[in-house]
Amino acid sequence: MSGSDTLQRFALEGKAIRGEIVKLDATWRAVVERHVFVPPVHELLGQMMAATALLSATLRYQGSLILQIQSSGPLLLAVVECTSTLTLRATARWNDEITSTSLPALAPDGRLIITLDPGTGEHRYQGIAALEADSLAGVIESYLQRSEGLAARLWLAVDANNAAGLLLQRLPGRGDDNDIDAWNRAEHLAQTVTTEELLTLTPNDLLQRLFHEEDIRLFERDPVSFRCSCSREKVITTLRALGPDEILPLLEEQGAITVDCEFCNQGYRFDRVDIEQLYAAAIIDIPSSTQH
Repeated sequence: MSGSDTLQRFALEGKAIRGEIVKLDATWRAVVERHVFVPPVHELLGQMMAATALLSATLRYQGSLILQIQSSGPLLLAVVECTSTLTLRATARWNDEITSTSLPALAPDGRLIITLDPGTGEHRYQGIAALEADSLAGVIESYLQRSEGLAARLWLAVDANNAAGLLLQRLPGRGDDNDIDAWNRAEHLAQTVTTEELLTLTPNDLLQRLFHEEDIRLFERDPVSFRCSCSREKVITTLRALGPDEILPLLEEQGAITVDCEFCNQGYRFDRVDIEQLYAAAIIDIPSSTQH
């Protein structure tokens, strides 16, 4: 399908209004093929994938934008990471008490955490919002209004194989003095979008359907894809940080150390030789299980 796995930026000419449409097909399937999510978590995580891509595209940064929901309710954790090159990965953890699809029921005491991580050891920016709206879109709209002081509307849609989103923002500035009702009109037109349209129409067709009476400026589309940043080298760094006092008892008990990535399910196995090389002189006195 034209427009699959892309992010399309657009602006209403002469108006202080911009927007974005994201379509996640293979990107979303790459996540669901690696995990089995219960339906409410499946829907919420797909929405988070689309929302994170849209938010990432509004920023000028290098590194990663991380959107996560933390809760002590049925949904324990949901995390989506989007890099500045629009590669995404996602995961979630939950307990067996999920009976509702509403956000307040999934995470009754939850909070939304938005982190901008430059990935260079520099200061990380973090914003936190309570889950006070009935939907993820409502929570993010309120957060943007409070943090940026700008009106924003967000529409999200998910099915088994696709996730999509539409973001509309009112920018600072007067825009067209002869069209003071531009934001209200654009918001009203965008409000007519349906879930099916978000999931099935190409970005061009969707914009034509919603804003056919407006003058739309289209920017170059950006490709979106799934990519996990885990690696054996990063796992080694983590094991070294934990230290031999924590790792060696596990090695003696299990015979090997296995670490699985929560995002992509890639497994990394370290046997006795690997661990000896990892800690070098620090573990010379480890007793060997080999009998001579």
